[in-house]
This record gives sequence, C-alpha cells and structure tokens, in this order.
Amino acid sequence: MPVYCYTSKGGYTQELKFERGKAPDKVEIDGLILYRNYQFERVQGIVKNAIPSRVSRGKAKWPMEPCVGSGVNANQAQELRDFLAKSGVPTEVTNDGDPIYTSPEHRRKALKARGLYDKSSFN
Repeated sequence: MPVYCYTSKGGYTQELKFERGKAPDKVEIDGLILYRNYQFERVQGIVKNAIPSRVSRGKAKWPMEPCVGSGVNANQAQELRDFLAKSGVPTEVTNDGDPIYTSPEHRRKALKARGLYDKSSFN
C-alpha cells in the first residue's frame, strides 16, 4: 500500500498508508487536521506506486502524475474539483491546482468537460 505525507498548519508531519488512489486531501487524527502534502511527496519520492513519474516506451502509466499543463491556480483548486464533479468526471486535484488523471479515458473526458483538447494525444 502506498505511503502518503500529511502536514498540519503548525508543521506536524505524518506518513499514512491508503489504497492506491484513495488518499484524501485532509484527515483528522486526534482532533488535529492534517492536509496532504503533494509537494513533499514529489520531492522526497515518498509515494511509491501511487503516482508514477516515468513514461516507459511511449506508454503512460496511470494514474498520471499531476498534470501541470491542465492545472489551475492554487486558489482555484476546489473550484476545479467541484466543476469536474458536477460535469460527471470526478477528479483528484492537488492543492497546487493540478489534476491527477486515472486513465486516458478519464483525462479525455475531463479535458472535454473544460473545453480543452490535447492534439498530441494518442487517443
């Protein structure tokens, strides 16, 4: 099971295990609210097998690492989550505003819902 990093507003950090793709953005432990620390996970490589960061022989591994190209400003992350959920394409969005796509079909549907199209895509 992958390990995810969570940090409180005061700087307390804890690593927690969740099923692949099921890690929430925030958790409460003994009354302390911890927020998922995507930046630390990427820098330290803590999340093993949760967000692959390499593409092998032209085939992307899913779920994709956060897609910066189709991301939004950090203060619009919740708005993007809500919009995609309303559009019927629930998508995990990092606190930085970058969506995480789980499959090529999911990526295509999420981009289409936003009026975007990837002309370099194989799908």
